[in-house]
Amino acid sequence: MKSNATILIVDDHAAVLESMAMTLEAEGYQVLTAVDGVQALTLLESQPVDLILADIAMPRMNGYQLLERARANPAWVAIPFLFLTARAMDSDVRYGKELGADDYLTKPIEPEDVVAAVQGRLLRVRQLEGATAAQGRTAGREGQVLVLGRLRIDASQHRVWMDDHPVRLSAREFTVLDYLARQSGQVVTPEDLIRVTHGLDTNRVEAGTLLRPLVRSVRRKLGYSVGELGCIETVRGVGYLLNPV
Repeated sequence: MKSNATILIVDDHAAVLESMAMTLEAEGYQVLTAVDGVQALTLLESQPVDLILADIAMPRMNGYQLLERARANPAWVAIPFLFLTARAMDSDVRYGKELGADDYLTKPIEPEDVVAAVQGRLLRVRQLEGATAAQGRTAGREGQVLVLGRLRIDASQHRVWMDDHPVRLSAREFTVLDYLARQSGQVVTPEDLIRVTHGLDTNRVEAGTLLRPLVRSVRRKLGYSVGELGCIETVRGVGYLLNPV
């Protein structure tokens, strides 16, 4: 599959950078390289990137920190982020996915497996963009501001208010709340939510693991105490339901 997408590879090992760059360039990708997270952020600020492929253990700014910075910036939050690392412990994989990584590849790995992961993730992005465009056409007719009792959501500006007080949410937290709000009164499965927030097709167990910290964080930011469900109800064994407050 030939592509003109731009891939940013971040690794402090020159041999890995060169090998991965040659592999992806042979498939028609434009490739940018950085030796750590700091250099990667500079590149992200200066030019568009379609996918990030990053190591974890790097000087100055490691892969986890880079992922957190990317996910906190609305301009970069939708960029697929894949780890390619020698850290293969289950706890490492789990932590990377909890932070919002789209895939976790472990070294050593065959070049064709890297290419397949990149192609699959970019294909998924195109599919989601098509679905979002279709939803957007419908939403545009219905209006961008949604009011549910004390909760007000402006999708066009990614802003939320509770009792007219602004609520600061990350891009992914906003996506969770907005999607649940637009399905108000209906239970949304973890699998459906994770497709919207992470662009992942996965099973209920992994989807639940990734979503729980996000949902807890949204509840806290809406003003609910620890252990209090608030307006986001957990329907055990089924999913999540947003009730107007």
